[in-house]
Order: sequence, then structure tokens, then C-alpha cells
Amino acid sequence: MSQWHTSPYIVDKPNPRERRTMLRSHMGVDFTKLDNYIKHGGFEAWKKALELGPEKVHEMVRAVNLRGRGGAGFPAGVKWGFLPKNDRDRVLVINTDEGEPGTFKDRYIVEDDPFLLFEGCLISAYTFGAHLCYNYLRGEFWKATAVCDSAVEQMYEAGLLGKNIGGTGFDLDITNHRGAGAYICGEETALIESLEGKPGQPRLKPPFPANVGAFGLPTIVNNTETIASVPFVVNLGVEAFNALGTPGNEATGAKPQGGSKLIGISGHVKNPGVYEAELGITLRECIYDLAGGILDDRECLAVIPGGASCPLILPEDFDVPMDFDSPQSVGSMFGTAGIMVMHDGTDILEVMNRIAVFFQHESCGQCTPCRQGTGWMLAIVRKMVDGTATEQQVDVLYDAATQIEGNTICAFGDAAAWPIKSFVEKFGDRIKAEVQKRAEARSA
Repeated sequence: MSQWHTSPYIVDKPNPRERRTMLRSHMGVDFTKLDNYIKHGGFEAWKKALELGPEKVHEMVRAVNLRGRGGAGFPAGVKWGFLPKNDRDRVLVINTDEGEPGTFKDRYIVEDDPFLLFEGCLISAYTFGAHLCYNYLRGEFWKATAVCDSAVEQMYEAGLLGKNIGGTGFDLDITNHRGAGAYICGEETALIESLEGKPGQPRLKPPFPANVGAFGLPTIVNNTETIASVPFVVNLGVEAFNALGTPGNEATGAKPQGGSKLIGISGHVKNPGVYEAELGITLRECIYDLAGGILDDRECLAVIPGGASCPLILPEDFDVPMDFDSPQSVGSMFGTAGIMVMHDGTDILEVMNRIAVFFQHESCGQCTPCRQGTGWMLAIVRKMVDGTATEQQVDVLYDAATQIEGNTICAFGDAAAWPIKSFVEKFGDRIKAEVQKRAEARSA
């Protein structure tokens, strides 16, 4: 099989437990070439969307309850419906600022299958009447930016972008915009600020981007994987797309969660990488079936299930379904489905230190609780690591995190606080014992 891509985190051979639709690395086809993409069914969904019309496509996206794949899980069709009912120019912004530690699923799309994203852009923009699209890429995504620039150029040359696309009367221009490597720009209003050339700091809301967004225009910001899912909604139809996810529950009022999901698994597993499975696969199946189990057959200590900002899940809760709602029942979140696995030999204090360093460094500094609180958390964790902390300071750490949570303009403060609080809640006695041990060793 041709190994045309160079991404080490892509698993070529499908796992029997996967249900692949979006992830096509096993095909050995260079999907960064427009001709290859078209040969394998590319832009058929675009043609079908033109036949269906904007209202029908929007209805389908709502019917499958396509939840945002960037972490928040907000239904895309509902978000599109927030746009004002007038003739103002509209903007579509793709959030490819994949900066959450442990998350690397969008990188596959923009490096290895970019036309899937851009076909989704065409359909989505056509559906809610946007004629300008910005693909905001993470600052460190040098390769992805080059691939996306090439893909957009190929689409212009083929008449799939620009004025009067294919004689349809619909216009769309796409611009790839690379950020400057700031995690905070994954927050949609900070992303918009950065896109406009200003410091990447979140805006107070309201007004919301759907009313006043990029350059003052009504704007929809969606995650890369979310928009890349849209062609499958159109091609498969509501029933088949929903069959890839979790069914609704009339008794509880839960809506279906349509589609499969890209899952990134890293850490102490035998086969780390990007996988694709139906929504509702259990966390245990992700770890032991998809990723082959714990490295060296050790016992698992805990898992961060959806990127570094999510609270821990312990082994006794590994049978929780991985969908947008179920992890809340065990005190965590689905997030981006960036699963980070830690075996029983993991140095908890070092993990906490890495997380605290990251969030302190990435705070934009706009809100005092976050600006000061992340610094306090890091200072305490560093003392814990080097043996100069006391057991009482573990409780102070928890209190500092609590003071950040819920007291900032955006969810960054929560993201910084939740993992630290979770470690203390789940392993408080163990952490205090380790702090005491290191303090005694230092004074000996």
C-alpha cells in the first residue's frame, strides 16, 4: 500500500472496532490532489446540496443533531439558525486552531484530506448564505497551511471557488489564515479578534458572533471536523448518518447524536493514533480495542478523556459511552475526544505540573482570576514537585482552582481549573503522601 502521507499519528490499517467514513488513511490515496478526491466521490455532496436547496440541507443538519466536534458540542444546525433573517453579508470561519493538549484529530483532515473540509465549507456557506470563508489554522500548522493553500488554489483553478461557481449563481471565496500559536484563539471570539489583526482575547457577549462577528458581520464559527462532517450528512441522509451515532431516547428526551467521531488516543497505550468510531463507543473499548491496551500490560491509573482541560475518569468508570453527554454522568466531559491514558507508574505531580505550566503560559491575561490564578496554581504545583510544599498547600491549590472556575469571560479559566481540581479530588491522599515524602527527602 502506498504510504503517501507522513503523519506518524495516523493508523493506516482499520481496527475491526472502527466505523470509518471520514478517516480514509487506509485507502493509500493522496487526497490532497483534487483529481483523486473527485475520483472517490468528492463534491457529489455539493451537487446533491444544490439539488436539495439551502432550507432542506439546513433541515438535515438539524435533524441529525450534528454536535460541534471542537469540544463544546453545540448543535451546528441550531447555531446556523441564530443568524439574523436579513440580507447582510455573512462569514463562515473554520476553527482549525487545534491547540488543546492531547488533541490531534483536525490535523489529519487539514494535512491529509483537505477537500473534505472545503466541500463542507461550500455546502455550509451555501446553506446559510455566506460568501466569504476563513480557515483559521493553528500557528504551528506549517504543513497543514501549505496543504490547504494548495487545495484552495486547485479549487479556484477548477471553478469550485470564486464567482458564480459552476454556473450556480453562488459565490464563495476561501482564505487560509494561520494564527500565531496561541491556545486562547481556539475560543471563537478570541479567534475572531486575532483574525481581525488584534490581540487574541475573548470578547464579552452579547453581542454573539452570529450577530456581530468577524469584521462586524454575522459570523458562524465551526470546528474543522464539524464542517468536514457536513458532506456525509448530505450524502448519507438523516437516517443513515444517525445510524453511525447514538439513538435518541424518548423517555429522557435525549436527541440522537448523529455520525461517527474522530478519536485521538495518546499516552500509555500500545497503539496511539487517530481512530474513527461511532458515537457511543465506550471508553474501555477505545483504550483496549482501538488502542490495544495499556503499554507493557500495566494497570491503568486514570484517563483524561477529551483533551487536557477535562476532568479525570478512573478505571471503574471506563464503561461510560463516549458521546457528548454520557461522560458528564461520571464527572467529566467528552471534549474533543482526545483521550490521554496514564498507567499506574505515572508521576501525578509531574502531570499536574505540565498542565499547570501550559495553562499559565497560555492565559491571555484579560481576566484577573485567570491571569493571577493560573500563576498561583503553577507556583504551588512547582513546590509540590521540588519538595518544598506542605500537605496543607494541596488544599490551597484546590481552593485557588475553585476561585478561577466560573469567574472569567471565557471558558479558559474553567479549562485551567478542572484538571487540577480533578487530580486533587481523585488522588488527594496520594498527592499529599507524595508531597510529604518529597519534603522529607529534601530535608534529610
